[in-house]
Amino acid sequence: QVQLVESGGGPVQAGGSLKLSCHVRGPISGRCSLEWHRQTPGKEREFVADIYRNGRTAYSNSLKGRFTISHDQVSDIVYLQINPLQIEDTAVYYCAADCHTGFRKDDYWGQGIQVAVCS
Repeated sequence: QVQLVESGGGPVQAGGSLKLSCHVRGPISGRCSLEWHRQTPGKEREFVADIYRNGRTAYSNSLKGRFTISHDQVSDIVYLQINPLQIEDTAVYYCAADCHTGFRKDDYWGQGIQVAVCS
């Protein structure tokens, strides 16, 4: 069974930096993108960034510049660094894996982790 477990959230100060972690547990196969999304109250969940196992990354155009996604393939942990933090980064952050094997598509999601940025 696949589990994505986020950690590293909590209250943080604007202007600082934060590094979220997502531990990928269990066998995922196929061509997978490992992703971070976020959701603020009253808004749709939005894509933040993704990374493939070959290292290729992509970022939301509106969020590009302050976010960095990376993947430790040995421990299978996906990171999202935010620097500098802004009040508007307050959200629940979700880790996800979108995998394709032939015509089969599997999506996995973590439970989400709260980040609260204060001034």
